[in-house]
Amino acid sequence: MVNSESLKLQKVILYFEEYAMTCYFRHLQEIFKKAGIEVTKENRQELDKIIHKIVSTKYKDCPATGREVKKRIAQDEAGFVAELKAAWKKRG
Repeated sequence: MVNSESLKLQKVILYFEEYAMTCYFRHLQEIFKKAGIEVTKENRQELDKIIHKIVSTKYKDCPATGREVKKRIAQDEAGFVAELKAAWKKRG
């Protein structure tokens, strides 16, 4: 039997896992729009994995990924958008 404290703890853990996984997403709304990607609760994790792969960072290392994404966009925003769009379409 699951008690209410256990459920509260599970909700807190899920919130922090989701936040940590996508902490840099709030800065990428325009990038997602340009790539034609609508971010949803259901596709957020898959999109996060794709971005980590694009920028070659360890999965779930949000700070490093955020820094690398920022750097890549500053160097070549159109190229990053194109790579993200292609990877998103290719996902199957």
